Amino acid sequence: MAYPVDRRGFLRAAGAGAAALGLGGALAACSDAAGEPGRRASPVTLTWWDYFTLDNFRPGMNRLIRQIESGVRNVRIERRTFPFADLERQITLGAISGDLPDIAIVDNVSMNSLGGSGLLADLTDRVEEWGQADQYYRGPWNGCQVGGKTLGIPNNSNCLALYCNTRMLQSAGVAPPTTWDELASAAERLTRGDRFGLALSAIRTEEGVFQFLPFLWQAGGDLDTFATHGATALSFLDDLVAKGSLSEQCVGWTQQDANTRFVNQRAALQINGPWQIPTLRKARFDWNVVALPRDKEAATCLGGENWVVMAGSEHVDKAWEVLRFTQRPSVLVPYLESFGNLPARRDLADRGPWASDPALRLFLSQLPLARPRQYGPHYADASQAVAEAEQAVLTGSASPSAAARTAATKIDKALGGR
Repeated sequence: MAYPVDRRGFLRAAGAGAAALGLGGALAACSDAAGEPGRRASPVTLTWWDYFTLDNFRPGMNRLIRQIESGVRNVRIERRTFPFADLERQITLGAISGDLPDIAIVDNVSMNSLGGSGLLADLTDRVEEWGQADQYYRGPWNGCQVGGKTLGIPNNSNCLALYCNTRMLQSAGVAPPTTWDELASAAERLTRGDRFGLALSAIRTEEGVFQFLPFLWQAGGDLDTFATHGATALSFLDDLVAKGSLSEQCVGWTQQDANTRFVNQRAALQINGPWQIPTLRKARFDWNVVALPRDKEAATCLGGENWVVMAGSEHVDKAWEVLRFTQRPSVLVPYLESFGNLPARRDLADRGPWASDPALRLFLSQLPLARPRQYGPHYADASQAVAEAEQAVLTGSASPSAAARTAATKIDKALGGR
């Protein structure tokens, strides 16, 4: 579905944001130094933005850039990084200053706001000519589609699943749960002393919403039915807290905090993603991972990043050549391995560590069920309403039905222009 945005209105709004932030002035932009007639063209310098700032990402990213510069003719990469929370804002501000990259790696949820801004290049014709769209899992690929156009290609993917402390479940005579009823029963039986049956993140950010949405979808609903299905999902989590199976402190937990409880064996089960596996491999206990328990249907939430090209780039064709190069198995597999990520491509399911590692294979098997958070340019307002509802219920300040109704009004207003 299209998300029409008036270009001048967008720029005025972004300009107001830039003024409010006290930010001004353009950063130096790179341009193509074209060669003279009869001479070999000078390399094209492509500016590239991402938010992979941590040291553990550096080796894999540096190797990828070296591969691109040696494998794509006449191209040089000038990379700039931003904190995770700042990248989308910097792209928005770039619409005013004229300082925009040629290429960016953005969180897939950013396609909601950026997809309708007119800032992203339409890659539809190039992708059709490329002929590899059918190699991607449906969820990651759909996350790049806005208004019937392909505005990016998946960089990597992840999703959520349920981790289990094997010994704790065996000692309690509990099988890995597959339904909500089984999850509630297992979490209650596994709760003992200062150990909770289940850990998850319900923090008042997108991180918490990322973990809540699967419950909404599993209940058979979506954001447009939040008053009813949202109440069902909120009631389920509220019951877990009321029975002591889930700590009420989860309203302040990040996904890393939830994993810390699991690693310290203060939670027998946790909902989390594959990025926790490197840490868990060092744990002094056995664990396994299973699909999220279902209610009316099975569902999990899609995470990961997408490659995008800026519409205003003078080098869209060269940028597309780079994106296409990154999807070669010889390039993509080592990149994903170095980041601990999963491929968004079905044709890579039998390559790399996810081909033999049971935990990674489980996550990979869930990608066909993983849903993108693709709700249009005002998704952030809807997401905030969801977060506020979950906080209100789990802290006891509102009933599930009341919180769901309040949130539904805000959600409907936010998404009414879809």
